[in-house]
Order: sequence, then C-alpha cells, then structure tokens
Amino acid sequence: MTTATTPLAGRYVADPIHSSFGFAVKHMGVNTFRGTLADVDASLTDGVLEGRARAESISITNPPEFRAHVLGEDFFDAANHPEVLFRSTDVELADDGTATVRGELTIKGIVNDVVATGTWTGPAENPMGVQVVALELAADLDRTQYGMSWNMPLPKGGNILGEKVTLDVHLELQQQA
Repeated sequence: MTTATTPLAGRYVADPIHSSFGFAVKHMGVNTFRGTLADVDASLTDGVLEGRARAESISITNPPEFRAHVLGEDFFDAANHPEVLFRSTDVELADDGTATVRGELTIKGIVNDVVATGTWTGPAENPMGVQVVALELAADLDRTQYGMSWNMPLPKGGNILGEKVTLDVHLELQQQA
C-alpha cells in the first residue's frame, strides 16, 4: 500500500468546532445508545496522531443519577482518570483516501492496542489560507478490557448493555505554521 506522507508533513491541530469523538453501544439488545465527548483535542505531527478527551464532557446530562453512574467507577472513573488518551504507533494514509491508524488507547488508566480504519481527505485551503485535512475513523473495542464491566441481566436472558463499543472519530486538522 502506498502512503501519502508529503501532504501531511509538519504539524496539524484539530479544529474543535469541526471535530468530534463519539461512541455507540448496544442497549437491551435492541437499541444503539450513542454519546459524544465534547472537550477534545488532537494533533497530527509528522505522522503521529495524538488525542485526548475529558470524560466530564460526555453528552449525557439527564438524569443526573445516570450521568453520575457513567462518570463513576463502573465506567469512566472520571474522578481518578479525567481523560481518555490516544497515541498512534502507525498512521497509514493511502493514495486512494483510505486510512488505518494503529495505536494505544488509554481509558481509566488501562492501555490497550486499537486499530481504527476509515478515510482521509485533503489537503484543502480554508478561507484564511490554512491547509486543512480530515480524518474519519472508526474502531471497535471491548469495553470490559478497560475495566468497564458493569452490566445487569435482562429478565429473558442476555444483558442490558453490550460489551462491544464502536468509537467514531471525526477530525478536521489545520496545518500549523
């Protein structure tokens, strides 16, 4: 696979208005529960992608008891681990626009390898003359590998919450001078 590295040499920083980190998990075996983390930042510097998201910025606000549970020890344990972190070990940006990013994801202080795939586009020039690229990535992970093992049995079998979580990362990255 041929990679395109020249257009992305240097440092690119995520535009927080046009970037987002999201997640999806099966609920009661019938619905997909989705959420986002709003306080995020990311950078791509000479082929290394790094990102962070503050757990407290999760989109769950109501009811307050549910928010507290998700931010508590059963899930994010935000009091002890306020950030979700990522650092790539390999970024492949192919000439056909596909992207594969391998790296380490840290949640609750637990580090696991993850592979995200998707697309990349750009560079393009924004109205201020800044070069911009975009990464659209998705990765599946097992939440129990990050100490998020809480669950509740359903009356007719199965559990209320799936173990597989899909992460969606949408980054608009602006080249820095």
